[in-house]
Amino acid sequence: MKHYTKLIRPYIVWSVLVILVPLFMIILYAFTTGGNGLVNIRFTLENFKKIGEPVYLDVLKKSFVLGFISVLICLILGYILAYFITRFKDSTQDILILLVTIPMWINTLLRTYAWISLLSDNGVINSFLKLFGLNAGSFMYTDFAVVIGLISDILPFMVIPIHTSIRKIDPSLIEASHDLGANSFQTFTRVILKMSIPGVINGVTMTFLLSISTFVIPKLLGGGQYMLIGNLIENQFISVGNWNFGSAISIILTLIILVGLTLMKKFDKEEKEDRDA
Repeated sequence: MKHYTKLIRPYIVWSVLVILVPLFMIILYAFTTGGNGLVNIRFTLENFKKIGEPVYLDVLKKSFVLGFISVLICLILGYILAYFITRFKDSTQDILILLVTIPMWINTLLRTYAWISLLSDNGVINSFLKLFGLNAGSFMYTDFAVVIGLISDILPFMVIPIHTSIRKIDPSLIEASHDLGANSFQTFTRVILKMSIPGVINGVTMTFLLSISTFVIPKLLGGGQYMLIGNLIENQFISVGNWNFGSAISIILTLIILVGLTLMKKFDKEEKEDRDA
């Protein structure tokens, strides 16, 4: 036992340095104001009260609306894609999942610039429309551009957990459903969909958290007109230099994430109890 304790010590030290210390500093900055570093600081709740101002409430609202839209579309597309991937044999499934994950190997900034070349006024899409005599559209710096960018960025995080859940379903359960007289739709809704709920919950959780916290995509595809939570935090730390308010926003975002995870975990537990019953 002592031998294992010695082995784990470096990881404990590393975790403290890269997780606990930065977290402590964020909490300290969130609840303080003024001072130079840790000198002459004053504890206050003003940083949190500031979030209640209309301009910042609009940022929160916009973030959640675009995040909800992106997650909903990802859920529909991701479930369909994951379901059809499971229809192939195992070796083919591995190749298809690899293709789904390949975009994740490319830097988010590069993928976003690729969407700019597609959606800009003189981009590929408008050039294609003009080729067929159709009116060119203005896609950039709109909700559409931001949502498209978010979907392309987070879709793999929806597909993979759903595919994993569907793949784990015992084929004999599906065969039993058909043997008992259920048609394909009933088998899907009562067996496949119900048993893949854990994957759906994991996918929704991951994609929602990523969509509301990102700042590169709204900044580039929104043309600076979109200020989401991620952009607001980045702006406070880098541009404004108000680390206290930026830390307070980060704490609020963390609490929202924890509440969401708790609700999702509770829902998943209830679903598991219903299945066991």
